[in-house]
Amino acid sequence: MKQNNGTYWAVVPAAGSGSRMRAEIPKQYLVINDRTVLEHTLARLCAHPAIAGVVIALSATDRWWPLLRRLPADKPLAVVTGGAERCHSVLNCLRYLRRTQPADHPVLVHDAARPCVRAQDIDSLLQACAAHPVGGLLGMPVRDTMKRCDSHGAILETVDRRRLWHAMTPQMFSLGLLMDALEQSLAREQLVTDEASAIEALGLRPVMVEAAADNIKITRPEDLQLAEYYLRRQETP
Repeated sequence: MKQNNGTYWAVVPAAGSGSRMRAEIPKQYLVINDRTVLEHTLARLCAHPAIAGVVIALSATDRWWPLLRRLPADKPLAVVTGGAERCHSVLNCLRYLRRTQPADHPVLVHDAARPCVRAQDIDSLLQACAAHPVGGLLGMPVRDTMKRCDSHGAILETVDRRRLWHAMTPQMFSLGLLMDALEQSLAREQLVTDEASAIEALGLRPVMVEAAADNIKITRPEDLQLAEYYLRRQETP
């Protein structure tokens, strides 16, 4: 994958509603330590010296973004309209970037609801992808025993976990390659849930880069307290 002399754009899909949080507002606007989840996430990305700027995809009906007051001011933040699913939002961000960036420009895609990502893990991802022809993503090996169940919850089998990983973000690929992969997935009516899946569908094999376990995605109500704990712990010398 092409090295980019230390300047990369990041993409953050933030148009979802986060229905599993059972909250009155989208989860990216819930507050942790006096900042919204999205503000924490953008601060983490913009604090990294290799990130040149961020493109954020928001819902067309988003009314919370204009109220944010603690956004990073030292790097450009561009806003585009998101789509019905994550893959639509990411693709809209990539199309925006393609107006000014070449097809081989590496892009990092990061979940709006992963506010605890560590700079060291971003470093590891950049290093691994610079030496890889396709790109890659952060992840963590599965630790628990894995069961496959039917639609009624009955266990069908125990799955060998030795080569299973939890996929995380950021995920990093060339701008043109990822655009092509997502467009092809949508043409097949496949709504991929992460960018690596679209790349894999092209017959390519991204590299998995191990990250810290605290790079959690806020999905359920209890995750908010866990993220608060991780953020406070990371700030402790």
